[in-house]
Amino acid sequence: MHILKRDWTRYIAIMMILMLILSGCSSDVSTNKVSSPAPGPDTTAANGPQKGGELTYALAGSPRSLDPHGDGSALGARVQRTLFDSLVILLDNQVKPWLATEWSNSADGMVYTFKLRKDVKFHDGTPFNAQAVKYNFDRLIDPNTKSGVGREAIGPYLSSEVIDDYTLKVNLEKPYAPFLSGLSQFFIGNVSPTALEKLGSQLGKIPAAGTGPFKFVKWVENSEIVVERNPDYNWGPTGLSNNGPAYLDKLTFKIVPEEATRIGSVLSKQVLAGETIPPQNVVALKNDPNFQIFQTQTGGLPYTLFINQKHAPWNELKARQALQLTIDVDFIVKTLYMGTYERAWSPLSPSTFGYSKSVENKVKPDVKKANQLLDELGWVRGADGIREKDGKKLTILYVDSSPNREKRNDIAAIIQQQLKEIGVSVDVQITKDAYTSVITKGQPYDVFGNSTVSPDPDRVRFFYHSQVNNVPGDQRNIPGLSDPEIDKLIDQGGQETDKSKREEIYKQFQKAVIDKAVIIPIYVFPYTVAAAKSVHDLKFDSPGYPLFNDVFIAK
Repeated sequence: MHILKRDWTRYIAIMMILMLILSGCSSDVSTNKVSSPAPGPDTTAANGPQKGGELTYALAGSPRSLDPHGDGSALGARVQRTLFDSLVILLDNQVKPWLATEWSNSADGMVYTFKLRKDVKFHDGTPFNAQAVKYNFDRLIDPNTKSGVGREAIGPYLSSEVIDDYTLKVNLEKPYAPFLSGLSQFFIGNVSPTALEKLGSQLGKIPAAGTGPFKFVKWVENSEIVVERNPDYNWGPTGLSNNGPAYLDKLTFKIVPEEATRIGSVLSKQVLAGETIPPQNVVALKNDPNFQIFQTQTGGLPYTLFINQKHAPWNELKARQALQLTIDVDFIVKTLYMGTYERAWSPLSPSTFGYSKSVENKVKPDVKKANQLLDELGWVRGADGIREKDGKKLTILYVDSSPNREKRNDIAAIIQQQLKEIGVSVDVQITKDAYTSVITKGQPYDVFGNSTVSPDPDRVRFFYHSQVNNVPGDQRNIPGLSDPEIDKLIDQGGQETDKSKREEIYKQFQKAVIDKAVIIPIYVFPYTVAAAKSVHDLKFDSPGYPLFNDVFIAK
C-alpha cells in the first residue's frame, strides 16, 4: 500500500522541538564488543560474578527456526548462540580459538587443518570430534538443508577429511580469505549428528543438541523460548572471562515484537532486559539511575539505499549523483535518531575490517549542482514542479517495509520531501515484507533500503557483484550492478590473504561505489539493550551479537 500523506511542515517542526528539548541530555552511549558498558561505579558486583538466577530477555520477534544451519536471521542468532558453539569466534575483529584449539593454512591457501578440543560433548552425550564437524560441513552444503547464508559463509568449501579423532582437513576450491571469520558465525554452529538423525521433521521447533553453554528447555510459540545452564560446559571461547558453566541458572527469551510493549516490559521490570530500544528511550534511560544501556555497533553493511540501475534514468551516473547531492543524510540521522545512531558514509560499517575513513565527508548536499545535472540530462520542470522528459514524469518508486523498523518509513517520508527540491516525485510504497517481495519475487523498485550483519567485508559480494544476478529467485545485487571494476575488486578482496593488501582493496572498492553513486548510505545500526542495573557483563562478538557466557545478576 502507499504511505499515508503527512503534513511535512508540522512533522519537521515537532522533530526539531524534540531535538531542542533533548539537546541538554547526554546522548553519548557507550559501545562495546567484549566489555560491559561503564554506567558508573559498580558496588553491587564488587565481589565478582554471582551464580544463579534467571535472566528474562525481551526479543523483538520470534526466530524462524532453532536450526542454526536453516535460520540465519538476527533474531535466530540471539537464541542459537546460547545453544551452539563454533570452531572459532571473532572478537575485536580477531579470530580466536573455540572448539578448534589451533589451525593452519597451506601455502596455496586452499587447505585448512584444524585441531579440535578433546573434552567436548554435545548436550545429548554424543562426542564432539572430527567426524561430527565433517558431518556439519556436509550438511551445510547439502541442498536439502537450504542453508542460505550458512552455505555462503564457507564460500568455496569443497570437502572435509578426518585425519584422526581430533584433526580435520578442509579443502577449498580456491583461496578464500574470509573462511575463518565465516566459521565464527552462529549459523555455522555445530549440532549433534545423533540428534539430527532422530529429530527428522521436528527439527527447528526442537533444536538438535549443541555444545553451547545453555541447553534447550522449551519453545512456546509467540510467547517464549527457555534455555538452562549446561553444567558440563568447560570450553568457552578465548577472549571471554568465563570459560566454564554459565553463571545464570536459566535464560528466558520473551517474544515481544511491539516496540512500546517491549520497552514497557523493561521499565516495569517484567523483564530484566530488552533489545532494540528506540532512540528516545535510549536518551532517557541513560539518565535513569535504575537502568543501563548495553550497546554495540554492528559490523557488515550499514542501512543503505540502493539505486536500481536497471531502471532508467537511474542507469545514468548524473541522475544518481543528483540524488546523492540532494538527500541530506545528516539531517535525517540527527532528526530521527537523536545522536544515538551514527551516520553511514560507506558500503561498509566502521567496525568492519577494511573500512575506509577516506570516503567520509566526500559527498555533501548541493541542491544547485543536483538541479544542474538533471538539466543536463534533459529533464525539464513541469507546471507542478516535477521534471518531465519525453512525456514522462521523473518519479522514483521507493519500496519499504512495515512495521516502521528503525524509523525507516520516516526516512522515506523525509526523502520524499527533500527530492521535491530538484523536481523528483517519490512514490513510497510500504509492504509487509518488502525484502521478500523485492529479492525473491521481483517486485519493481527504483530505491530499496537494506542492511546486513557480517563479520567480514566479503559480504558485499552478495549485494554488488554482477554474478549474483544469475541466481534464480535471489536478486540481492539490489542496485542491479554490472561493473567490471567493482567485480574485480570484490574478487580480489575475497582471495587476498595479506591483510594490508586486502584492506587496500576494500578501500578502493568503497571509493568506487561512492564515486559511481551506486548507493546512499544512511545509518550504522547500533544493537541496543536496555537492562536493569542488576544485570552485568553482557558482551558482544564482532558482528554485534550478544554473548551470555559472562552474564550474571547481582543480588
